Amino acid sequence: MPLVLERRSERSAMIAIASPLIAIALTLATMAVLFAILGKNPLEALDVYFLEPLTDPYSLGEIAVKATPLVMIAIGLSLCYIANIWNIGAEGQFLVGAVAGSWLAVRTNGTDAGHWVLPAMLLLGALGGALYALIPAICKVRFGASEILTSLMLVYVANFGLDYLVRGPWRDPHGMNFPTTADFDPVATVPTLIEGGRLHAGAILTLFVVMAATVLLGRTIMGFEIRLVGAAPKAARFSGFNADKLTLFTFAVSGALAGLAGIIEVAGPVGHLQPDISPGYGFTAIIVAFLGRLNPVGILIAGLFLALTFIGGENAEIAIKVPLDLTKVFQGILLFYVLACDSMIIYRIRFISPLRKPAHANV
Repeated sequence: MPLVLERRSERSAMIAIASPLIAIALTLATMAVLFAILGKNPLEALDVYFLEPLTDPYSLGEIAVKATPLVMIAIGLSLCYIANIWNIGAEGQFLVGAVAGSWLAVRTNGTDAGHWVLPAMLLLGALGGALYALIPAICKVRFGASEILTSLMLVYVANFGLDYLVRGPWRDPHGMNFPTTADFDPVATVPTLIEGGRLHAGAILTLFVVMAATVLLGRTIMGFEIRLVGAAPKAARFSGFNADKLTLFTFAVSGALAGLAGIIEVAGPVGHLQPDISPGYGFTAIIVAFLGRLNPVGILIAGLFLALTFIGGENAEIAIKVPLDLTKVFQGILLFYVLACDSMIIYRIRFISPLRKPAHANV
C-alpha cells in the first residue's frame, strides 16, 4: 500500500520534547547491531562508549574540553537555523578564527609581549570567523546565492589556507619539518582550570555564551525578530523587520562564535597551529544544535553528549579494537534519526489504498 506524509493539524509538545530521546535510543539500538556485525559484544561496546568515560575524572574533564567548541559553535548555528537561515560552513569559520588569532601568537612568539596578547587573539579569532561567515551571507543577500553551498565550499578554502600556512611561512623552523607552528608562549595560551588536566577557561566562557544566547532569544527584540522571521517571514515583513539585515547579523554572530571556538581550541588544548586542529567540530555542531532543539540549554546538554561520543570512541579504539571512524558513523546515524523524528512531529504516515485517490488528487 502506498505511503504518504500528511501534515498534522496539531503538534504534540510532549512528542517534541521526547523526540531527541527517541532518536538517541534508536541510534544506540542501531549501533548495537553494528557492533554485533563487527563481532563485538554490543553491551560491552556500549559500556566502553558511554559509561566508562563517566566513571573516570580525567575523562570527565576531557568531555568538557570536547564540548566547549561544540556548544559554542552550535549556539551560533542555532541563531541561523531558528531564523530559517542555513549556515553549513561553521567548520571553515572555526579554522579561519584559529588562523586569525594564531597570527598574533606567531608574530609575538619569543618576545616579551604582555598579557594583552590572549584577549587580542580571542578578538581576532572572533573577527576572522565573523568576516568569513559574512561572505556567504552577502552572496545570499546581494546575489541570491544559496548560503548552503557557498558556506560549505568555503570550508575547503579555509582548510587549504590553513594547510599552506603551517607547511609554509608559519612552519616552525625547529619543528623537525612537521607542519606546525612553534608552541605558543604562555601569555598566548588559555589558562587551565585544573592542575594536570586540560580543562581550560574556555569552558567557562562557553557557559557565558549559553546564558547570553538564552537572554537574547527570550528577552530581547532581536531574539523575537529571529524567531518571527524563521516562523512567519511574511508577518515579519509586515512588522518592518528586515530579513536581509537579519541574515547578515546571524551569520556574523555564528561565524564569530565559531572563530572564537577555533582560537580557543588552538590556544588551549592544542597549544600551536597545525592542520588537524578539528575532528569535524563545525559539522558535528550541526547535530548538537538540532539534538538540543535549537535551545541554548538543550545545546549544552547535547554538546556534552556528543563530546562523550568522541571520548568513548577513543576508548573503544583501544579497549575493543574498533575503528575511530565509527564515531563519525554514530554521529551520522544520530543526525538521521533526529531529522526523522522531527519530521514525525510535523507529519504523520498514512496508508493510501491503491484503489482510492488521495483527497488532494485531481478528479
